[in-house]
Amino acid sequence: MTYCRRTSPFDLWSLAVQTSWMMAEAQAVIWMRLMGMAGLWSVASSEQPRMFTEKVDAYMRAVAAAQRAAFDGASATRTAAVALKPYSSRTAGNVRRLSRCGPKRK
Repeated sequence: MTYCRRTSPFDLWSLAVQTSWMMAEAQAVIWMRLMGMAGLWSVASSEQPRMFTEKVDAYMRAVAAAQRAAFDGASATRTAAVALKPYSSRTAGNVRRLSRCGPKRK
């Protein structure tokens, strides 16, 4: 049987910072995609289907990572951080990609 490590205040703070950063990036992605749908931001035509398919993929990866961490005896905050990683990787990549597109110019 594996030992489950106790959660420290730093672990909780670190998870809160990671979650907040991912949420800020997600809001930026939502804004750029909405501006793209309105015709104000240059986005690829594949952006709308991508919004849905990437969420399913990130969810599947998050569940698998969380299960592995939990079965290995990781703490609750470590398990949550591992589950957050696929989402934060997606949002960071989307911010990089969409911010390069930029606003449409007349």
